[in-house]
Amino acid sequence: MLVSRRSALARRALLLGAASAACLAAAAPSVRVQRTFSEHANVVWAVAFSPDSRHLASGSADGTVRLRNLPDGAAGTVIRHPGGVTSIAFTPDGQMLASGGYDGKIRFWRAGDGSPIRALAGHAGTVWSVAVSPDGRLLASGGNDKTVRLWRVADGALLHTLTGHSLIVWSVAFDRDGGRLASGSFDRTVKIWRSDTGQVARTLTGHTQAVVAVAFSPDGRWLASGGDDKTVRLWKANDGTAAKTLTGESECVYSLAFTADSRWLASGGRERSAVGEVWEKIFGRGKNAEKGRTIRLWSAQEGTLAKALAEHAGDVHGLAFSRDGNWMASSSDDRTVKLWSFGR
Repeated sequence: MLVSRRSALARRALLLGAASAACLAAAAPSVRVQRTFSEHANVVWAVAFSPDSRHLASGSADGTVRLRNLPDGAAGTVIRHPGGVTSIAFTPDGQMLASGGYDGKIRFWRAGDGSPIRALAGHAGTVWSVAVSPDGRLLASGGNDKTVRLWRVADGALLHTLTGHSLIVWSVAFDRDGGRLASGSFDRTVKIWRSDTGQVARTLTGHTQAVVAVAFSPDGRWLASGGDDKTVRLWKANDGTAAKTLTGESECVYSLAFTADSRWLASGGRERSAVGEVWEKIFGRGKNAEKGRTIRLWSAQEGTLAKALAEHAGDVHGLAFSRDGNWMASSSDDRTVKLWSFGR
């Protein structure tokens, strides 16, 4: 009798588990690659959608920013940033595009025709990340010189140099009203700064390796961070309290992006181990090598893994969602940009 009861309970648990998995799969949005763009000649560090969701930009170490029209993906303007591009961001009105690069400069371009507007100099070394505040007044940048800098978009004036990180600043992001700025660094910390004064408000600790990506959710609820310790962490945006650690990553996290409704968080990074990389360098990857599951989609509310996507053949460095909710874009050191349909 006891054995049969245990068997019945085990069968019930299996059925409940299967039902829960089915519900999760049903709740997760449909995500499919619609187009792959292969024009870049080197690693593609960043992707960004224009605010009206009608254009997709990608920035590469090959020294170009390429714009495409949506939904057909037709090639548009090609912008050339000397030395190579590491990061890009549109202004909220969609009229300008900012790029950061290996030349240590931030450059502003007219999004319509790619003509240069101004170049901002000040960083000593590579600029790894740029972000524009939601009101379009400020641009933040972070780089090799361990600093975060705040610039006035209207005229390019340097307003504040934010010091406190002890190693490279890899990522910067504004919150939804632009009052605060987050930065992630190789020093294993996330810092939150006041954008009006440039003063540090708090330092978040918990990551055990470099923090490579930070992102605020559009609803103002979460700050996400990810990095070399193979974790994605969610913090309460209002006070920096640690909320959740998302498990399921197998390797480093290099990019993060929330959907416009804040329901979903995408993480991209490295799937291969260091041993696997050495093997590939010696023997090559091979035409039929399996692609790593380099993008993961999480429920921000539950902190659960909804999907793992395997399309890129290399590390994913750039992720973005369109504001209209129809598209996701990703970029990789496999030199491609992928445009994904999302939720349909």
